[in-house]
Amino acid sequence: MVIIGIDPHKASHTAAALDDSAQPLGQVRVQANSKTLQRLLEWAEPWPERSWAIEGANGLGRHLAQQLIGAGEVVVDVPATLAARARLLQTGHGRKTDSIDALSAATVALHRTDLNVVAADDHTTILRLLSDRRDELNEERRRTINRLHRILRDLIAGGASIELSADIAAALLGKVRAVTGANALRKAMARELVVDVRRLDKALAQNRARCAQAVAVSGTTLTEIFGIAEVVAAKVAGHTGDITRFASENHFASYTGTAPIEASSGDVKRHRLSRAGNRKLNNALHLAARTQTCHPGPGQDYYRRKIADGKSPTEALRSLKRQISKAVYRQLVTDQSKKLALTP
Repeated sequence: MVIIGIDPHKASHTAAALDDSAQPLGQVRVQANSKTLQRLLEWAEPWPERSWAIEGANGLGRHLAQQLIGAGEVVVDVPATLAARARLLQTGHGRKTDSIDALSAATVALHRTDLNVVAADDHTTILRLLSDRRDELNEERRRTINRLHRILRDLIAGGASIELSADIAAALLGKVRAVTGANALRKAMARELVVDVRRLDKALAQNRARCAQAVAVSGTTLTEIFGIAEVVAAKVAGHTGDITRFASENHFASYTGTAPIEASSGDVKRHRLSRAGNRKLNNALHLAARTQTCHPGPGQDYYRRKIADGKSPTEALRSLKRQISKAVYRQLVTDQSKKLALTP
């Protein structure tokens, strides 16, 4: 078996081939254009038994990875951290070139059997795209509201309330009488921002509807978990992808950053926040946990028991997130089993 490592870039891709004894077989650099796939396949033709290892196959190398999968090739994703470690172990004093990076990706794939095999874009890709777009819209709306707050502060004594909306801002601006040129400009700019907020509110509403439709098409039962509505379900399913790539609920918890990190000292047993894992998934579970703590039910009962046991509210919330992570894993595994049972 020949492993072909690829160091992808925006304008070009560098490939390096290794045999099963880690001996280099050849290298090539191709431009990123409409003929990239054809050139790579022609170059790799002498090695019919091959697989491809792309550094960042879900990032900068996503387009090439999907092209190779569409051509029937096997592609694995090499994390940049593992490629960097392999580069340090090679000769050359840790120098970094495209050729060395490609060889590092191939070396990692040659010695690691637990790398994720890249799958073709499916419905979870749609869910992830919708979720990421919603995050972008929310961030843009927050920035716009902050600008509007700043201008209203200079136009109105006491400014505007924290809970600011397009309608509230428009009503406040209607009462402003600009007596100076500067205030007239501020008022005009504020009205433009109100228009932007209305546009973003409309886009968010459309995104919510599309998320609900996509979640319904996916057939996931994540929404049966209290605190996980369609928008959160789209984020969880989209960023999880194929649940079978996680060997256990503990592996999944580590990926979501909900597995506790012990920080005990003496007789004091404490666990601290994990900054590892997929932060978007962690945020989705955090929203679900917050919702459960605010409404009567098993989640709120669990949260209160943890506080009664001496945990701080923050620690109790982290514990609840861990339990929700377990529930999400089990739900996704069940969904996957049902799909396989229905597959002819």
